[in-house]
Amino acid sequence: MKTILLIEDDSALRENTAELLELSGFKVFTAPNGKIGIEKAKKEEPNIIICDIMMPEVDGYGVLEAVASEEKTKHIPFIFLSAKTEHKEIRKGMDMGADDYLTKPFEEQELLSAVESRLAKASIMAMRKSSDEAYEEDDNLQNLNQLKNYFCDEGQVANYKKGETIFRRGDHSNSMFLILKGVVKTHTMDANAKELITGLYKADDFLGFTSFEDNIPYNETATTVEDTEIVGVSKKYVKDILKKSQDVSLELVNLLTDNLSEIKLQLLKMAYSSVRKKTAATILQFVDIMSKKPGAPLRISRNDLATTAGIATESLIRTLSDFKKDGIIEIEGRDIHIINLESLREIE
Repeated sequence: MKTILLIEDDSALRENTAELLELSGFKVFTAPNGKIGIEKAKKEEPNIIICDIMMPEVDGYGVLEAVASEEKTKHIPFIFLSAKTEHKEIRKGMDMGADDYLTKPFEEQELLSAVESRLAKASIMAMRKSSDEAYEEDDNLQNLNQLKNYFCDEGQVANYKKGETIFRRGDHSNSMFLILKGVVKTHTMDANAKELITGLYKADDFLGFTSFEDNIPYNETATTVEDTEIVGVSKKYVKDILKKSQDVSLELVNLLTDNLSEIKLQLLKMAYSSVRKKTAATILQFVDIMSKKPGAPLRISRNDLATTAGIATESLIRTLSDFKKDGIIEIEGRDIHIINLESLREIE
């Protein structure tokens, strides 16, 4: 019989949920707060933990952190159960390593489905690890493509509308991401509170890499330029993979080195190029990142273009007007149509 630890401070909800789970064939241990929940998790080693967030003694985040830090409990599937529905709260829980998130009130079938699917996944992973050959194939990755496949298979998928924030400067960097579709910009503020775009990332790019040793905050904010789908993996799992595979580590170092070289080149262009050349180069960069073909409309805010190019928005708008007069582009509202790609590339 599969065992479940239910940690919930609302006695009525705790009893009703426990009864529901028991009637469905599970053995249920309960705890009225996070402190007792941590003790029972270590003692009983349940097959799955369902935990409220807002509780006395220790909240749900504290419980997850404590469980994840123990060798014998860190692999137990963990489901958050809370009335909190804000996107940032869901993201925080997932970034810390939770497997699922259910909001109150919940349907009976919704809870059972979440429990059964997480138990099934845990069983599959356990069977894989019981076979040395399967374990080696699953864990000892050989290249970046296999690392990306790992992100897709094991990561948490999230979808963001255009203009939404994936992470903010100062957030703890618990996860790393792979972009499945869409475009993301990273940006920060200078001393004059002016936005500076530090990078553009497209589908199949990694995002959010920081120190592997310390849980340092992100030093920039990531915002979607268009509707975007990403998959996130806990940094500790990525770190374990890199420890096992020298080849993947070297490929990742090369990739990050190339990214740094591109950023340096962009900074040099910002420092020494003319306003016209900066504007042209930035438009071409967005065309490449967003996979736009010549003549296809490029829908990007004037502010994003200006901050990426490192020029004032007013200067950018004047330059776009000059390009339009020269027959290089056409402008319809926020859409920019490139009429003469070669002329754009030749601007000095």
